[in-house]
Amino acid sequence: MAIEIKEYPNPNSSLKLRFAKGHFATSHSHINYYVDLTMTKHRLSEAKEAARLLAAKFKNNTIIDTILCLDGTEVIGACMASELTKSGFRSINVHNTIYVVTPEHTTGSQLIFRDNTKPMIFEKHVLILAASITTGYTVQGGIEAVNYYGGTPVGVCSIFASVDECAGYPVHSVFSTKYMMSDYQSMPYHECPLCKKGIKVDAIVNTFGISSFE
Repeated sequence: MAIEIKEYPNPNSSLKLRFAKGHFATSHSHINYYVDLTMTKHRLSEAKEAARLLAAKFKNNTIIDTILCLDGTEVIGACMASELTKSGFRSINVHNTIYVVTPEHTTGSQLIFRDNTKPMIFEKHVLILAASITTGYTVQGGIEAVNYYGGTPVGVCSIFASVDECAGYPVHSVFSTKYMMSDYQSMPYHECPLCKKGIKVDAIVNTFGISSFE
């Protein structure tokens, strides 16, 4: 049986969240919903709309010098920088602009910045942007990296989130499980109730997408 992707509209915009229910494995957990964010991350019209909604959460009350893009959200990050610049943002960096940067991942999943990108983090107010926040593992790593390189995390946002808070920061998202997926679950694989019932995993999912076993 093929995995059926459904759509859920955002009541405040033209964006739609694409998702499928089943049994899926990530690198950190098992989940019972796969959320497909491909179009929102890579289609310019959707990226602009997501950026507009997320930028509105920060443009009036947050100093932002750098947007740290996780999970392939660089297009949205660039659109957010444009939106914030257009709206009139507060920055302490001398260039009066916003940096959009992606960290490098080591083989041990640590996030690092090279000498040429360190100045975009050091003594900067950094907004963390992720595609989705469920376990919070990736965002936690981003916050730790910003702190390590001398930056100041000022907020966390994402397209989709199943939590309201991550590492002590409120999570601002376009979509959340509050308005849908009331039975959404993200579980350590050894505690997965679907596995305990003998239900096979439908697919492996990560930030790049989905790989079905069929």
